[in-house]
Amino acid sequence: MDQSAFPTVMDAAAADAAAAPPVPFQHPVPAVLPAAQLPAAPGGAAPEPDDFEPPESPDRRDAYAVTAFGDVIDRAQHAAIARLTMGLSPTALTEAYLDWAIHLASQPGKRLQLIDKAMRKSARLAQYASTGAIKGEPCEPCIKPLPQDHRFDGADWQKWPYNVMSQAFLLNQQWWHNATTGLRGVSKQHEKMVEFASRQVLDMFAPSNFPLTNPEIMRKTIETGGQNLAAGFQNFLQDWERKQSGKKPVGTENFIVGRDVAVTPGKVVYRNRLIELIQYAPATDQVRPEPILIVPAWIMKYYILDLSPHNSMVKYLTSKGFTVYMISWKNPDADDRDLDMEDYRTLGVMAALDRIGEIEPGRKVHAVGYCLGGTLLSIAAAAMARDHDDRLQTVTLLAAQTDFTEAGEMMLFISESQLAFLDDMMWEQGFLDTTQMAGAFQMLRSNDLVWSYLTRNYLMGEREPMSDLMAWNADATRMPYRMHSEYLHKLFLNNDLAEGRYTVGERPVSLADIRVPIFAVGTERDHVAPWRSTFKIHRLTETEVTYLLASGGHNVGIVSDRHRTGLHYRVTTAAGDAPHVDPDTWFMTVGQVSGSWWPDWLAWLTARSGAWVPPPAIDGGYGSFADAPGRYVLEP
Repeated sequence: MDQSAFPTVMDAAAADAAAAPPVPFQHPVPAVLPAAQLPAAPGGAAPEPDDFEPPESPDRRDAYAVTAFGDVIDRAQHAAIARLTMGLSPTALTEAYLDWAIHLASQPGKRLQLIDKAMRKSARLAQYASTGAIKGEPCEPCIKPLPQDHRFDGADWQKWPYNVMSQAFLLNQQWWHNATTGLRGVSKQHEKMVEFASRQVLDMFAPSNFPLTNPEIMRKTIETGGQNLAAGFQNFLQDWERKQSGKKPVGTENFIVGRDVAVTPGKVVYRNRLIELIQYAPATDQVRPEPILIVPAWIMKYYILDLSPHNSMVKYLTSKGFTVYMISWKNPDADDRDLDMEDYRTLGVMAALDRIGEIEPGRKVHAVGYCLGGTLLSIAAAAMARDHDDRLQTVTLLAAQTDFTEAGEMMLFISESQLAFLDDMMWEQGFLDTTQMAGAFQMLRSNDLVWSYLTRNYLMGEREPMSDLMAWNADATRMPYRMHSEYLHKLFLNNDLAEGRYTVGERPVSLADIRVPIFAVGTERDHVAPWRSTFKIHRLTETEVTYLLASGGHNVGIVSDRHRTGLHYRVTTAAGDAPHVDPDTWFMTVGQVSGSWWPDWLAWLTARSGAWVPPPAIDGGYGSFADAPGRYVLEP
């Protein structure tokens, strides 16, 4: 993006200083008092009020400008640092490490435990290494990796000396986990931050990341005569060149929006400064009377729900007789810096409902929200219920949080210090950039998204074939400054929505006001919206809730391709007055069903829909961008 289009920091400071009125000096005694209350002057006469006005001070007149300029300097410094730290606050991390270090220093018993653990782990490793060297065959490991850690699964890792290297790394990793957790007095937030940061540093030095300590790389290097390293270097140069020139990753050219993905026929039937509303063409002679409105997250392009024809949720719904409308969000830029959450509600959800009401008067709507779009939809539904707006037939929340007290490792980045740092970064740009946002998500799964990628592409010399989902993931979006700041402060940090403080139209809303049936979907390996967090919808509402837990992660679990094998899910329905069941008990007692969850959801929607009717007319009037996928999704 052309940074010259943005005002510079000095321009902003000058504008603030020029526009700032001088601040009058505030004397501790009010300037105007009744004469009887004025202090007596020498000789007994009451002084005039003007006697209490101090002489004008140029320093005081300029105080506002100096303060504004100082604020600009601080923000600019934070923004500059943020470019190097991917938006993470060094102050917040330092504060966490000091909290941990001071408490560790004051607990000699904990230090003795760590010394004892280190000695016993060293003895176990020495015995393991000597046994393997003498026998020359695999032996029982000292420690097994976590279930999600597949770095050392290969047969080559079970041979000496690589098995010793992997065991030493895992034991070291376990020791550091013991060292960074369980200290009395350390705040939970700081403990999690220190443990997470220590794990990131350790993962950098895992033996799987280096050719000489990775047997799979060594074997391939010998077999190919080093061609894998040459190919990996070419891959690195190709990726570097594309990144520097602003191009998308290799292979994305095979998944063009409107040609290969997002190809379900439809028309743009409404557009404002924030959304395009797409109405998809009917695929059946008759349709259900209640249309479906999908509210995707604006942290992503909408077409994750309309990927290739075989895994498109939109195509699936239209083929089963539903009229589907989709919100396509504009990718914000610096001009959109002041858009807030209320703008996204009014210009997004409510504007879309109004337009659907014009196309299909009197019809109630099945509303569907995904991720952040689901959070916004829950806010809109609560406000509609409060205001006696009964246009919703049902609400479906896909991997969407409404209570943020257990929002997983994303909470590591949520504190007053961190958000102040992030605010300053966004303030300078006007938005949260795609690379900054992607960096935070990649760190949550650095083994899979960073180190495994680097090893496979640059050391093994292999390119994983690009898929439609990977190409969509590379088509990133931005977040406007004001909206993202409100979202992080009000929802993540203060949890205003779950605790009844979130306001719409200057009045608080409550999720307990929602009376329409809710279908909530969580996914087992979700690192963005952990399923135990989404499960809390049961406690926040007093209506019928059907909760479904699908296999997979935040994206793969929702894009539940019916043709893919190995899928499963759990599902139950609870009445609004049913006794509460905790998520772990629920998981252990609910049976597992094989296959995609889409047919189960379809049956739920069908049971809450009316008899068949002719499909509504579809007429887009937006020139060359009248056809789906529209214009906004194509904007970089």
